[in-house]
Amino acid sequence: MVKILSDEPSIIGQYLAEMRDTGAQQDAMRFRRNMERVGQIMAYEISKTLVYEAREVETPLGIANMHLPTDQIVLATILRAGLPLHQGMLSVFDQAGNAFVSAYRKHHKDGTFEIAIEYISCPDIEDKVLIVTDPMLATGSSMVLAVNELLRYGKPRSLHFVTVIAAHQGLDYLRRHFPDARIWLGDLDEELTAKSYIVPGLGDAGDLSFGPKLQE
Repeated sequence: MVKILSDEPSIIGQYLAEMRDTGAQQDAMRFRRNMERVGQIMAYEISKTLVYEAREVETPLGIANMHLPTDQIVLATILRAGLPLHQGMLSVFDQAGNAFVSAYRKHHKDGTFEIAIEYISCPDIEDKVLIVTDPMLATGSSMVLAVNELLRYGKPRSLHFVTVIAAHQGLDYLRRHFPDARIWLGDLDEELTAKSYIVPGLGDAGDLSFGPKLQE
């Protein structure tokens, strides 16, 4: 299942527009905040797919019948760009476990690159709802490699992917590797550059959130 939230007009369109806009991008705090807002909206949408049970809650004046989620959730993200999106989701799923993967593009002199993973921190994900976030889904290689590493820590009951901007190529790649997963997108763009950057995209989400990096 693939859900593209921008297919239906909503406030998420404003947040995406500000994140894409080169003028608004000068305000890193607003960029991070909009990323968090998108994460909150995505978390709300995902919450509709969870398992719930009826419970009675005692109030000062009586008993209220409520439906509360029973799923155990693990939120995973790819450092560093995924942190604001992750934080937005964590503010909704505030009792979730957390996993972090350090993955980056290791570029070669001939212009090619490979995805390298340097660090991973993950709780037990056996029979949990695993939600993996990354702001940009370009080729999909980082996401697939990260999830394959996470799956060493258990078999989740269900798997969700969350990304703000995706390219068709990355979406297709993700669906081929994880056909049963649910994929949640803010927006879907048409193409990639020769260096695998999304067009029109929004630029480097990590740099826009936390400032430019010096390493090559």
